[in-house]
Amino acid sequence: MTVVAMWCRHEGDNLIGIGNIIPWRVQSDAEHFLEVVRGQTVVCGRKTYESLPNRTIEQSKIYVMTSDAMYEVADASFHQVISGQRALADVEEDIYVAGGAEIYQLFMTGKERLKPQIVVDCVYSGAVSELEGARIDISGSVAVMEKNYRRISPFYCQDGVSSAIWVRKGEFVEQSVLKRIVAVLEKGAEIRW
Repeated sequence: MTVVAMWCRHEGDNLIGIGNIIPWRVQSDAEHFLEVVRGQTVVCGRKTYESLPNRTIEQSKIYVMTSDAMYEVADASFHQVISGQRALADVEEDIYVAGGAEIYQLFMTGKERLKPQIVVDCVYSGAVSELEGARIDISGSVAVMEKNYRRISPFYCQDGVSSAIWVRKGEFVEQSVLKRIVAVLEKGAEIRW
């Protein structure tokens, strides 16, 4: 099993949201995210789940992590509510961690078996919309990445987003997973080292 965390953060402040909204709109980044996680097992929090188009990702099994055991998912045959990482202990397939901030932090610092071996770090350098609500950042998760992971890819740059792949130091990484992610990030991107 390979665990992959994928996020898009704002350059300089590691912002990923204001209230329940991503304060920028970059179509190519959204398409890359959906293509990477399509058909995979995805773990996300309730707010992230509710931000997905029609609360689903094509052909994906989704675990919605929330303390609300009565929370209703859009498709009970493919989506499941879980209260913590323990529910994932016996999962054999690859897991893609899709946010929000608390979920990223839990996986980056939590149980050893469920720490991501791969982080897809997408950094948006454009303007942020002025919105009402609490500013949500992933500075803690970025600090863990910078300390315990190493960048192994060039930067794949498109529409103000620079994406790079990081792997956990000392970890074996499944090459087929890496190749699939690289193939998605390369589409339409300018590649810079």
